Amino acid sequence: MEQPTNLFELHLDQQSLNYLNEAARWARFLSIVGFISSGLMVIVGVFFASALSAMMSSMSSESAFAVMGGGFLSFIYIFFALIIFFPSLYLFNFSSKMRKAFQNNDQQVLSDSLKSLKSFFKFYGIFTVIILSFYALALIAGIIGAMVGHRG
Repeated sequence: MEQPTNLFELHLDQQSLNYLNEAARWARFLSIVGFISSGLMVIVGVFFASALSAMMSSMSSESAFAVMGGGFLSFIYIFFALIIFFPSLYLFNFSSKMRKAFQNNDQQVLSDSLKSLKSFFKFYGIFTVIILSFYALALIAGIIGAMVGHRG
């Protein structure tokens, strides 16, 4: 029996290769900016933790913020630094592998590169769904709060 053939086999022409090459360059730039931003956020998070701890230790207030110190703010900064780091890593992998695929004319490396790009978009898609869910919950909470406040 004859093997089925793919009637819609895709080929990359020179213009498509140029577009992918340019996308890889921009991805490298954006990934480096993301790595720098992530690193700065970690540094700022650690700075806030130490600065707020020193500031709160000099105050005699027993407020909730004084008890919590800068640890929570530091955690938030480091958490968002991680959120920035992973898509930057996916972009960097896409860029590096795409450049390597062009240099070596390697189909497997090209596929790996596109897999990294897929992971980048998947990460941002899931992150967007999570953020939109938080917005929906905040909207529902705001409506319920307005209804309760209006009755009271």
